[in-house]
Amino acid sequence: MRDVAIVAFAQTDHLRRTDELSEVDLLMPVLHQVLGATSLKASDIGFTCSGSSDYLAGRAFSFTMALDGVGAHPPISESHVEMDGAWALYEAWVKLQTGEADTALVYAYGKSSPGEVRDVLTRQLDPYYVGPLWPDSVALAALQAQALIDAGHTDEAALAAIADRSRAAAADNPHAQLSGSVPAGDYLVQPLRTGDCPPVGDGAAAVILAAGDTARALCTRPAWIRGIDHRIEAHSLGVRDLTDSPSTRLAAERAGAFEGPVDTVELHAPFTSQEVVLRRALGLDAGVSVNPSGGALAANPVMAAGLIRLGEAAARIQRGESDRALAHATSGPCLQQNLVAVLEGEAAHA
Repeated sequence: MRDVAIVAFAQTDHLRRTDELSEVDLLMPVLHQVLGATSLKASDIGFTCSGSSDYLAGRAFSFTMALDGVGAHPPISESHVEMDGAWALYEAWVKLQTGEADTALVYAYGKSSPGEVRDVLTRQLDPYYVGPLWPDSVALAALQAQALIDAGHTDEAALAAIADRSRAAAADNPHAQLSGSVPAGDYLVQPLRTGDCPPVGDGAAAVILAAGDTARALCTRPAWIRGIDHRIEAHSLGVRDLTDSPSTRLAAERAGAFEGPVDTVELHAPFTSQEVVLRRALGLDAGVSVNPSGGALAANPVMAAGLIRLGEAAARIQRGESDRALAHATSGPCLQQNLVAVLEGEAAHA
């Protein structure tokens, strides 16, 4: 296995609406920022991979337009996943493992503001039995929250405390869409109030991966990816225990998360109730710093929020604020698909 690290990370300021910006306009600043942080030119990148959703964009093969921001001529080695950018990072990591490239640019973007994202995400559901009922993403999260309350794993006050803690932490994050004191609000779908749910907004993010000595040359303290894995639950919600996430637990085990303590955890939990599920699946105690960036409750650009969790964890390692971090990304309803990565600084590995 080759040593591969995140050596640069950039993200946009996440906003409720960016009507005046196209996806390319969103991407260009973060692409310039990550390349500038490493002094690399676009022609120096060995592999490029992106994550986005045609459903959000409202057009087929929408990722091809975003390539205008990357520069696809002269021809580049490029790929795309119709997933959160965290899965694009996984593909790029695999590419670097093959030895066919030493550097990779990974980016993701999403504009949720043009449509009703709650309805758009119903297209992820089983098209025969669940999709025709049109349960939106908030209603499904509320089912999960109620199952947790009924099982005695949480209550509404505990969920409100998660929201308060996350958005208080986001006060130090200049890119956050929501931060500081945010009212719990009215019920959106009981038992979830507006404060338990993520903001709807637009944003983009990018990271650069590099292998071995190339990473050391590009970054003073690379965030080494010591393990990464992703797993999926059954598609049918009716055959799953919504209070647990065995796919997260298995991905964490395969990534080596349980082989030693972590000091920082970035969880992709768009709803407060999902943090409860993930904490239980990962066995996290109160002493671990969870979502010091504010997490998805502070900014949740669909298709980029998972990549941001990896980028935020890596940035803390690069700044010397963390030695061993866990980053998590999810996709699909009620934590259906989950990716876990373990990141370490050089000293921690030594």
